[in-house]
Amino acid sequence: MATPKSTNHPQVWHFNLEEGMQLQVYVFGSSNGCNSRVELQLKNCSRTWILHWGGLDRGQKNWVIPADHPCGTKTYKQIALQTPFMRSGDIYLIVIELRDPKIHAIEFVLKDGSRDRWLKLNQENFRIEIHENESVTSHLSIPKDLVDQKAYLLWESKGKPISSPQQQKQDSEDALRELHREFSRGISLDELRNGIQGTSTRRINDNRALSERLNSPISSICQKRRDVGQWLHKYSERQSKGTHLPVSVLLDLVEKYKGGDNVILRQSFRVGDFEIVVLLRTTMADHRMLVAVNMKGTTVLHWGMSKSSSGEWLTPPSDILPERSKLLNGACQTYFKDMPTGEGFFQFVDINLQQRDFLGVQFVIWSGGSWIKNNGSNFFVSLKPTDHKFGKGDMDGKGTVKWLLDEISEREKHAERSLMHRFDIATELTERCQSEGELGLIGVFVWLRFMACRQLTWNKNYNVKPREISAAQDKFTSFLGKIYLNQPNDREIVRLMLASIGRGGQGEVGQRIRDEILLLQRNNDCKSGMMEEWHQKLHNNSSPDDVIICQALLDYARCNFKIDVYWRTLNSNGLTRDILASYDHPIVSEPRFKADTKEGLILDLTSYLRTLKAVHSGVDLESAIESWLSYSSKRPGIQVNSVGGLSLKLQECLNFAKVHINDKSIHPVMEKLLESRIELHPILLKSHERFKDLLFLDISLASAVRTTMERGLKDLDDSHLTDIFFFVSLMLENLCLSTVNNEDVIYCTKDWYCVCESYKPNNVQWALQTKAVLDRIRLVLTDRAQHYQKMIQPSAQYLGHLLGVEKWAIEIFTEELIRAGSAPVLSMLINRLDPILRKIANLGCWQVISPVEVCGFVTSVNELITVQSKVYGKPTIIIANKVTGGEEIPDGVVGVLTPDMPDVLSHVSIRARNSKVCFATCFDQRILRDLRLKEGKAISVRLKFSNLEISDISSSDLSVGHTVMSSIPRGVTLKKKTLGGKYAASVEEFSSELVGAKSRNIQYLRGKVPSWIKVPTSVALPFGVFENILLTDLNKDLANKVSCFDRLVRAGDLSKLQAIQETILQISATPTLINELRSKMKSLRIPWPGDEGEQRWKQAWQAIKKVWASKWNERAYISCRKANVNHDHLCMAVLVQEVICADYAFVIHTRNPLTGDTSEIYTEIVKGLGETLVGAYPGRAMSFITKKSDVKSPIVVGYPSKHIGLFMKKQSLIFRSDSNGEDLEGYAGAGLYDSVIMDKEEEVVLDYSCDQLIVDKSFQRSLFSKIAEVGIIIENLYRSAQDIEGVVKHGEVYVVQTRPQI
Repeated sequence: MATPKSTNHPQVWHFNLEEGMQLQVYVFGSSNGCNSRVELQLKNCSRTWILHWGGLDRGQKNWVIPADHPCGTKTYKQIALQTPFMRSGDIYLIVIELRDPKIHAIEFVLKDGSRDRWLKLNQENFRIEIHENESVTSHLSIPKDLVDQKAYLLWESKGKPISSPQQQKQDSEDALRELHREFSRGISLDELRNGIQGTSTRRINDNRALSERLNSPISSICQKRRDVGQWLHKYSERQSKGTHLPVSVLLDLVEKYKGGDNVILRQSFRVGDFEIVVLLRTTMADHRMLVAVNMKGTTVLHWGMSKSSSGEWLTPPSDILPERSKLLNGACQTYFKDMPTGEGFFQFVDINLQQRDFLGVQFVIWSGGSWIKNNGSNFFVSLKPTDHKFGKGDMDGKGTVKWLLDEISEREKHAERSLMHRFDIATELTERCQSEGELGLIGVFVWLRFMACRQLTWNKNYNVKPREISAAQDKFTSFLGKIYLNQPNDREIVRLMLASIGRGGQGEVGQRIRDEILLLQRNNDCKSGMMEEWHQKLHNNSSPDDVIICQALLDYARCNFKIDVYWRTLNSNGLTRDILASYDHPIVSEPRFKADTKEGLILDLTSYLRTLKAVHSGVDLESAIESWLSYSSKRPGIQVNSVGGLSLKLQECLNFAKVHINDKSIHPVMEKLLESRIELHPILLKSHERFKDLLFLDISLASAVRTTMERGLKDLDDSHLTDIFFFVSLMLENLCLSTVNNEDVIYCTKDWYCVCESYKPNNVQWALQTKAVLDRIRLVLTDRAQHYQKMIQPSAQYLGHLLGVEKWAIEIFTEELIRAGSAPVLSMLINRLDPILRKIANLGCWQVISPVEVCGFVTSVNELITVQSKVYGKPTIIIANKVTGGEEIPDGVVGVLTPDMPDVLSHVSIRARNSKVCFATCFDQRILRDLRLKEGKAISVRLKFSNLEISDISSSDLSVGHTVMSSIPRGVTLKKKTLGGKYAASVEEFSSELVGAKSRNIQYLRGKVPSWIKVPTSVALPFGVFENILLTDLNKDLANKVSCFDRLVRAGDLSKLQAIQETILQISATPTLINELRSKMKSLRIPWPGDEGEQRWKQAWQAIKKVWASKWNERAYISCRKANVNHDHLCMAVLVQEVICADYAFVIHTRNPLTGDTSEIYTEIVKGLGETLVGAYPGRAMSFITKKSDVKSPIVVGYPSKHIGLFMKKQSLIFRSDSNGEDLEGYAGAGLYDSVIMDKEEEVVLDYSCDQLIVDKSFQRSLFSKIAEVGIIIENLYRSAQDIEGVVKHGEVYVVQTRPQI
């Protein structure tokens, strides 16, 4: 029951909760004052609790979200806030500052973070009223400066230690409580202030130390921690259907009632309130085009065909006309049919195009007495199929919209006449390829970037006025702005397109280029020579080069007309004498001005430069800002008025950025640039009368953040660690705001905030966690770079070849594009931090995964998997850029060194240790660079403490006593198994004749481990079932195919391994197998998939066949061949278990595999299912070691950097491989074969900032201790070191398999 106490001091509420917990709430200040404070204290609390809350405005029932909220708060579905209680001594505390006078109360419930349940007050929300009478409580609002001074004194009394942000926050909260206690004893604010200043050992008048403490970069990060979750932008669901269209109710409705399974193209147009949907389907061998609209009343499709070019309009053949059609003046008019449904209404026209070879269909629509067009043009639907397969992207057009690139190539001769022609064509092609999604936009972008990089001709034998160029640009960029709004998935590529071109503009904007050059010449008496040549070019062929020429002239004038300055500016921006002379109106003279014109010339050139940038520069910050903020009244010419709707904060930030963009100290301007982007972000999500200019402003701000950071890097001192932290935060935020599908970047940023808040100088655990965050950021940047290469480079390769672009420009196209973004600058900052963190964490330059001393010849490869089947004839040490974790180590290899970070317990790591191969991750790029330079040379790798020592040796030394041995001992024999009469066996029936060691170990554990260790119930398909099923009459043809392919494999054609696997997936199950398996599973209460329908059984059967087929995967086959294992004798049982929907999955090695220490247990743990741990998923798992003598004190040795977790949200089955070729003496075959889950796992991008395993140290310690205890118990059962796999669900531990640790 709540007990409010009302006195002249803080209003206090007491709540007695469950299990002896107490909640005490203090309210300071008043709702009609300038500030009120609510302090919530939880006492007698042993678990993590979260405050789910919101404010209440007077007269309103719905919660409002205050602008300010405590650190660590997250927004919940835009309707509430969730704030975790933080430990403060013996209590858990939240302090809420309320500055909105409208909020007169807060309501909340409590959430149990560990049990996912809610705690209410008598089934209602808790409610705390904010006192309205300021006379009672206003004096209780303690001024912030007083709290800061008191906190400083507390810090000073501790000896001025280096404080983390959390410690600073704790000092402030302690100071506030102490001030309130003193105030409650009747001490006035003046007395408090005088007392603080009087007791200071050094008067705090000039508070430099206090200021430095409160305004350090780390404090700035914490104080301005953004709610980056609000910037989250995932791909829309439509993405999964292979298009990038905005979500459309009409499209979904049409697909449901008229689509079918053979839709090969979906296209959606919006014109005002109208929507037009086009589906292209295949029926038998014919193509059918369906046009649907959401209009009512009489509606007519006016259409024609295009055969040789997209601009062509031909009368359709009479034999393809639909019902209610008539030919009229070279076109066909067809009336739409009504299609009422229970879910909505639409009209449609269905055209059977048969097998005619048309390029496309053009149409407009008549409805409601007017013509409906596509931005003033015809609607166009391309009928040419698109090849979206991703290949190498050489000259075959794979991974591109080939028809688009072919047409661009055909129309280049027309486009090169002028920029006006090019932009007009770009607009048309962009409109036509909207149905192609991102790849269509990429094709147009590649073309424009080749143009911007001067790989294509800008003007050829054609005069065009600047206003015509500007108008064409304006039309194109305005259309791109509409795409940005309506197609969120394509925003990133639209930003790249806009950054490659200028804004353009209608009417006077372009005309000013022509008018103002005349004014400049007249004012400065320069109507001949170079200026007249430039004048003629400007009048007829204005281009982005004119911005560079104007800047060169301006620099020339400022330096007292030094001609070398003019040429230096031109040349540094890519303009040479030859280029100037190549214009249709060439510039061949050098500038000459009268000395007395200098000041006027500088003034006029500065003004004219703005005019040129307004048209031709897309990312110029000053030009973009001036499109929004009025020009100075001193500026001659036409003013551009700022537009309403901008916040005062945004205007202040923009003004500051414009004035200080070139300041030597970049901290303040970087903050203002980022704050400008943050203010702009919500505006860019909705339509605006000057939306395009807003978008160009944001692009220019993002570019300025990058260039400013690049400029500041040279002055950044590595000893100032917190400065680097500050800039990493800003660059991450900049990337969040620019990136589509940014979930991973968002969570990296949240993780980064967490390590900044917990900053502890020289603390090993803090350094380990921070390094893991940096590792994850690296993975994100690498993934983005690879995505760009995959999506963009094929179009650059194909189109560049068609257009005759220089080879070097094609090859570096995507690489240069990536370098022009924020990612490389962020990567440079990370590289600054990495060695510092490694030093603090005592990591050195290497993580040695398999500690073996070796000698060998160096060879470099990009990916280890590409050479896994190779046999090296001499001892070889491979330097591999990429190691995923699932590869086989090639024969003859004695060492693998990589910058990649596979898990210590991944398959390749285990095989390296078993095979006595040196395997290590190198964190120092300089060492790797030096190693690659030793290609073909002999080196020695020696262990030195926890690092490697590498030295050169002579080839002759290596030849003596170093023979090439297989990485796997040979001579292992297998006993071939046969069917023992059963198609299915229960766990009680498992034996060595029926199943492998995996199943038998599960059987052994049942009943022997304590009840708190769960072991899943299992059945198995025994050895010989596969071979027996394959030889039945039902599958005899498939058996013959397998036998034929197997002979080819034996002869050395490993490509036929895939053919064998594909054949096995076609075999059918016999009724006997189905009945026996159903009976065994039901008897053990394992869900039978067939009870959910025939399709579920088909899914299960397909999973079983995939397990059998994995006997022929390349890695396993190569491993058997190297070990001289008879592949024919390898038999595969299948262990069937119910999937445990795990919160965490772990692998235990009860002997530390890195050191061989038998007194230590080594464990790796991941969120979700264990496939991300044992499979080829990038990033590291969380790892810890536990002394067997002290399981209550686990030590974390690595924090997680994996960005993906796999989860199963519904009941499912897993089918585990269980061969007779695993866990043999001298041959570790574990992990070579596949285990398959019946249903596809859900991939979830992981947010560690709210993961209990990371943020709750007591939970972490408890769980790690419990897992270590499992390891000790099972090791004692087997009396040997064990390799154990398990999962955690709702705090309970399940062991799913164990095997001897080799």
